[in-house]
Amino acid sequence: MRYHSGRRSAAWIVMREPMRGLIVLSLAVVATLGMASARAENLTVASRSVADEKAVFATVESVSVVPARGRIGGTIVQLNVREGDPVARGQAIAAIGDEKLALQMKSLDAQIDALQAQSSQAQTDFPPTEGLVERGTLPRVKLDEARTALNVAENGLRARTAERAVVQQQFNEGQVLAPAAGRVLKKLVAVGSVVLPGDIVAMIAQQNFKLRLRVPERHAGFLKAGDKIRVDGAEFGEQASKSGVIDLVYPQIEDGRVIADATVEGLGEYFVGDRLRVWISGGQRTAFVIPSSYVTTRFGIDYVQIRQADRTVSAPVQRGRDLPSPDLPDGLEILSGIRTGDQLVQP
Repeated sequence: MRYHSGRRSAAWIVMREPMRGLIVLSLAVVATLGMASARAENLTVASRSVADEKAVFATVESVSVVPARGRIGGTIVQLNVREGDPVARGQAIAAIGDEKLALQMKSLDAQIDALQAQSSQAQTDFPPTEGLVERGTLPRVKLDEARTALNVAENGLRARTAERAVVQQQFNEGQVLAPAAGRVLKKLVAVGSVVLPGDIVAMIAQQNFKLRLRVPERHAGFLKAGDKIRVDGAEFGEQASKSGVIDLVYPQIEDGRVIADATVEGLGEYFVGDRLRVWISGGQRTAFVIPSSYVTTRFGIDYVQIRQADRTVSAPVQRGRDLPSPDLPDGLEILSGIRTGDQLVQP
C-alpha cells in the first residue's frame, strides 16, 4: 500500500509541473491581451481640419424632361401609362387611331386588286398580239398598244402598292413611343382626346435625377465643381448619411443665389421637385472630432472618460453635430470639455 501511494504521489508531481506552466502561460496571454485591449480603447484627442458645413435646401430635378409627341393626327384609342410609371426608350405609351386611314387602306386595296387584274390581262394579251404582228396579221401599232397597256398596268400596281405602304406606316406611327427611359411626369390627354400631329401626349423625366442647389451668393467663392456635399440619412429614411459631388456651377446668379447641380446616388425613386436639406462646404475650420461610442449620456448630460495618471475621471462635454467621414463613420464634434492631448477611454 505504501508502494502504490508513493507511486501516485510521484505521478501527481510530474503532472502538476506542466499544468503550472500552462496556467502561467495563460495568465501571461490574458494580461497581454488586456493591455492591448486597453491600449486600443484609448484615444488621444487632437484637433483636425473639417469642412465648415452650411445647410441649404435642394430640389430633386430631372436632367431633362422630354415630351412624347404624337406623329399623326387622330383620336387617342389607347393609353398604356399613368403618372409615375417607369418607361423604357421606345416603349409604346399610347395609340392614336384615324378612321380616314382605314378608309384609305380599303380604297388602296381595291385599286391594287383592279390593277393586278388589269396587269394579268395585259400579260395574257401581249404574247398573242406579238405573234400576230410577226406573221403580219396585225399592224405593228397594235403591238405597241399592247406593250404600253402592260407597262401602264404594272407601273400603276407598283404606285398603288407604295401608297399603301405609306398609309401602313402612318398606321404604325399611331403608336406614341417614349423618347427616353425615365418616369412619366404628366399625362396631357385621355382616351378619346383628339390630337394633331406633333401634339404632346405625355411628359417623360429622364431617370438620372440630380439635386439642384440654390446657395446664397456670399458662399459663391467657396462653391466649385468637384466639392463634396452631404445629405442627412433621415431624408432617405436611413441611419447613415449619403454623400454626393457638385458637377456643375451655373455662372449666373439669380435672385441673390448661386445655382449648382450635384449628383447623389439613390435618387431614382424620389419625386421630382422634392426638397431635401443638403450640407455644403463653406470653408475650413478646426474641431475636435471623436467617435460617438466614447460619449455616454446620464441624466441628460454627456460625459467622456479621461485617463489622468493612474485613474479615470468622467468629464462633462458639450456635444456638437455629427461629422462623419470615410475614416470616422461615427464622428461626433465636441464643442467643449476636452483639449488636445487628453487620453479618452472607451466606456
